[in-house]
Amino acid sequence: MTVGHILETKGGDVFTLRPEATLEEAAKVLAEHRIGAIVLMDESDHVAGIVSERDIVRLVAKAGAESLTHPVRDVMTLKVATCSRETSIDEVLAIMTHGRFRHLPVVEDGKLLGIVSIGDVVKKRIEDAEREAEQMREYIAAG
Repeated sequence: MTVGHILETKGGDVFTLRPEATLEEAAKVLAEHRIGAIVLMDESDHVAGIVSERDIVRLVAKAGAESLTHPVRDVMTLKVATCSRETSIDEVLAIMTHGRFRHLPVVEDGKLLGIVSIGDVVKKRIEDAEREAEQMREYIAAG
């Protein structure tokens, strides 16, 4: 299974902001859409960074609520790991585990196609395991 299989079901909607947006704006987008991360895009519509709810919470805990007026670029991750539609689910899990993050933008030829979360990957793995178990039950019952 690949990331492409997840995007076929989930779709390619990604919420983005510019790095100049405030952390308050980012927090509102995260809460409104019930998502865990926002991809930050530069003026050329290339991935410039990513910010997660954890990034915002850590900053507020450290610097206080007034830090929400700061631009997202102050806390965004600049070196964003990405994957393509052809990346395997196992590889995505390895990337997320090694990097200790839960969201991975899907990028091909510099274009943002979607984003996958650890929840998307786990859901797909469970669906695959359930389908395989059902096929095994059918095989045994037919024998």
